[in-house]
Amino acid sequence: MKGSNMRKAMIPGSFDPVTRGHVDVIERSAALFDEVDVVIMENTNKKSLFTKEERKDMIEQEVAHLKNVKVLIGEGLTVNMAKKLDASAMIRGIRATSDYEYEVSIATANMMLEKDIETLFLLSKPQFSFVSSSTVKEIAKFHGKLDSFVSENVRKKLEEKFQ
Repeated sequence: MKGSNMRKAMIPGSFDPVTRGHVDVIERSAALFDEVDVVIMENTNKKSLFTKEERKDMIEQEVAHLKNVKVLIGEGLTVNMAKKLDASAMIRGIRATSDYEYEVSIATANMMLEKDIETLFLLSKPQFSFVSSSTVKEIAKFHGKLDSFVSENVRKKLEEKFQ
């Protein structure tokens, strides 16, 4: 890190919706960095269930207890967003080997684009290793039990979408 700058990290993602796994990564990151920006980015390969604003509201409720965390809506390339926010690191949660392979290719490209921004991988805790937003949406669509995947607040929002 350069000079005596505050240590600032960015956690990019689509968060559609935010899961208990996401919140765990955000909490752990908040303990490691002075400031953490959770940035909602658009994944052009995915169709979103929630608007960026809805996702921002949900995440803000989930992280209200973390005073050093801000939730923002980003645009463009993730690495450019990190540079704009003056983050020295981007944090990505890793659940399985398939995540790792995908994330390494993106992290390598980001390294080529912006050598001063590190990508850090946080391993998912075992109880969250199978939790993904896609899985959560599938369970919600068929009115399955969501308690171990998302908070009460997010569960209600999902139920509204799939009424």
